[in-house]
Amino acid sequence: MTQLIEDYALIGDLQTAALVGRDGSIDWLCLPRFDSAACFAALLGDEENGHWRIAPSGGGPCTRRSYRGNSLILESVWETGSGTVKVTDFMPQRDQAPDVVRIVEGLSGAVSMRSTLRLRFDYGNVVPWMRRTNGHRVAIAGPDSVWLRCDATDRVKTWGQQYTTYSSFTVAEGEKVAFVMTWHPSHEPQPDFIDPYEGLEHSLHDWEEWAARCKYEGPYREAVVRSLITLKALTYAPTGGIVAAPTTSLPEEIGGVRNWDYRYCWLRDSTLTLGALVAAGYTEEAGAWRDWLLRAVAGDPADLQIMYGLAGERRLPETELPWLGGYEGSKPVRTGNAAVDQLQLDVYGEVIDSLHLARASGLRPKPQAWNLQLSLLGFLESNWREPDEGLWEVRGPRRHFVHSKLMAWVAADRAVRALEEDPALPGDADRWRAMRDEVHREVCEKGYDPGRNTFTQWYGSTELDAATLLIPRTGFLPPDDPRVVGTVEAVQSELGHGGFIRRYSTDSRSVDGLPGDEGTFLACSFWLVDALRMTGRTKEARELFERLLALRNDVGLLAEEYDPVSGRQLGNFPQAFSHIGLVGSALALVHAETAG
Repeated sequence: MTQLIEDYALIGDLQTAALVGRDGSIDWLCLPRFDSAACFAALLGDEENGHWRIAPSGGGPCTRRSYRGNSLILESVWETGSGTVKVTDFMPQRDQAPDVVRIVEGLSGAVSMRSTLRLRFDYGNVVPWMRRTNGHRVAIAGPDSVWLRCDATDRVKTWGQQYTTYSSFTVAEGEKVAFVMTWHPSHEPQPDFIDPYEGLEHSLHDWEEWAARCKYEGPYREAVVRSLITLKALTYAPTGGIVAAPTTSLPEEIGGVRNWDYRYCWLRDSTLTLGALVAAGYTEEAGAWRDWLLRAVAGDPADLQIMYGLAGERRLPETELPWLGGYEGSKPVRTGNAAVDQLQLDVYGEVIDSLHLARASGLRPKPQAWNLQLSLLGFLESNWREPDEGLWEVRGPRRHFVHSKLMAWVAADRAVRALEEDPALPGDADRWRAMRDEVHREVCEKGYDPGRNTFTQWYGSTELDAATLLIPRTGFLPPDDPRVVGTVEAVQSELGHGGFIRRYSTDSRSVDGLPGDEGTFLACSFWLVDALRMTGRTKEARELFERLLALRNDVGLLAEEYDPVSGRQLGNFPQAFSHIGLVGSALALVHAETAG
């Protein structure tokens, strides 16, 4: 039976991540990186596409589960007729090879357990050759090899059948059995093996120590810390890049075609990510993200992309995997993302805004950062009047999207501010001030509908866009401007669905060129929280924020979207953008209370 998206929990080692279901099955894991091919892909197909389940022999979902303290160590408990058992899942931060550790512990009585390991490399397409070596089992296919070890071979019966490795055993109260799965390149010698129990202690210490650095002590702290841990888990430690999600092709509509690969780093998230990390006290992570950004976007400003790979890779070709049936039949399953080749002018403003925020936040300055901003501004000055695909990566025609123009204004505004704050910086403040004024005038003339008192999605359109909720946050207009108030009211009314907010209307394919529908977009709903607060509707903002908190699953995770009709999470999971929104809104609400 297919599990709901919110039935999964996340474990990871800051270079990749796995999704563990309530039934004890790891149904998604890419090794050795977030963007590598999956060796467990049951999430997007069926069990034959790879999974690893450890659970009582009778099967069924766990009785309860939670993370241990402020960590990414998952504890799932089954209460059975014969006793109670706990499975602890985690991925210790690696020295070299990535490990998945699963420790089975008897809590009461005696419980018969079963492990089913079905490795399928290349997204479920390649069946490896399994052999025994020195008491271990080794799966090899092409460049990949996986070693499976157990610390209680005298009590665990293991055998192979139909290209699957099974283990059966019984755990009584106080007994433990640990399994460790280790990946490494197949051409290299046997990897170093970790002690699973020492790995558990070190992993718990690492996470608790990291979480203790959070400076936020106000209301909603548990939700804020869990979201920050999730953002940390989505960070590719070697470079500081943060993936949008660890998954691909989880659908925005069940059975639909809006299925995209999110295992990359988007520039659109940069300012909000940086702001959330700095505000919570994680300046080291903020600095690493800033440095990743500088490396990724270096070069000709005309070549700026909307997203990059984990290390700043530029080529992310989109491919379909026809052998995978898709989550609940949602096809196609895609890897790579063709949106990488789109023109999205808003990213220029987002990069410049991020670097401005980094400087204002006291991050150690980078000499090349200002020259990069001037280069990006020079390109934007000549190109901001062009139509583009906009931040939502529409696959319809290019348009003059209001949000793209808004971010062009942001780019010029931040340059002016920087030069006013530090006249020693090279640059022509009058030049950027003139550009800022021209963009502002055009947006107010062409992107605003005076009859309805709202900014629209693109020039001359009657459609609305939740991105216009960011207008007061950017400083384009003050929160009490009647046009801002009207925009907030219009977006809430026309894009509202079940108490939350859609990105834009999908009633017509003319906007994004795609069939079907999608759920409410959680990041946009957090933007509405912020807009309501800024326009003086603090009580409504808090009520909406708390409704959004209630959408988190039992271990505090959010996907990209939510369907109010079916009551299900949708889209890739867990989604960095959603958790960034949660952290930002929580901190802003508390700041508003303090200021008030």
